[in-house]
Amino acid sequence: MQNIVKPTIYVLLTVIAVSNLFGQTAYSGFVGKFPIRMVTNIYSDGAANATYLYDNFDEPIKISGKLYKNKLTLYEKDVQKIARAALTFDNFDAKTTNLTGVWTNVKTGEKLDITLKKDFEIDTGEGIEYTGREIIQSDSLPDKYFTVVVSKTKDDYYGRAAAVKIFEKKTDRLIQQIDFEGNQRGAESVSIGDYNFDGIQDFSVFESSYAGANTSSLYFLYNPKTKKFFNSGFEGTSLEFDEKKKQIFETNQCCAGSITTTATYRVVKNKMIRIEEHCYIWDEKKGDRVEKKMKACQ
Repeated sequence: MQNIVKPTIYVLLTVIAVSNLFGQTAYSGFVGKFPIRMVTNIYSDGAANATYLYDNFDEPIKISGKLYKNKLTLYEKDVQKIARAALTFDNFDAKTTNLTGVWTNVKTGEKLDITLKKDFEIDTGEGIEYTGREIIQSDSLPDKYFTVVVSKTKDDYYGRAAAVKIFEKKTDRLIQQIDFEGNQRGAESVSIGDYNFDGIQDFSVFESSYAGANTSSLYFLYNPKTKKFFNSGFEGTSLEFDEKKKQIFETNQCCAGSITTTATYRVVKNKMIRIEEHCYIWDEKKGDRVEKKMKACQ
């Protein structure tokens, strides 16, 4: 089993909840003699995406697999996309209190038993209320990892992200907590990037999705003097960051894709400065988008 050098391991297994899922369920237990934590989510067609980490390194590892005929199988792959480990759960049932499975080294055949007990579910539906349920994130920084705190009121149907916590790897020391409100994407809520192009990695948290492909996120920049993150105030729809060009690109679609606006920004003193924008309208006769003046898209 790779990278097991301490008697404590934490594993996170998360599949993103979008629709018709079993739901996110958190477990704690053991792989062999090593303690683990695990959170699962599975698509209605059985497809599974996941993340797990070992507590001695706190380095999230993305895994993927499938639930087929009540057997859940998840694979860890190397950079060449070749499977190197498998976690299998026969007779998988998301509603049961206890889960048992096997961790297998694909190359050597080494096996370790997995025994888990359910801790909580990220429940949906009216009348259900909870706070402080943490989901470890797939993306991390070299020396830090993240959890997103999910809470739910009785009047909400879905749980919502309420905060992001930043921990030091290996020690699990809480470095910072940032409160915010937004939708949650399971283990895929946090992304890493250099958003102000200063050569230092920052992070963002998914905020919401809108009509069509439009999304928004909150962007937190790292201050090397304070060694803390702060809200950049960057705003825009479906922002993309080009670290080579040091530019930010925005795309906003409307009206079933018949109207699209784009904008390009550069960053000056941690502020987004727009340097160009475009308006495109779908032309039925040409069967393509045609650029118009910006007022046509407003």
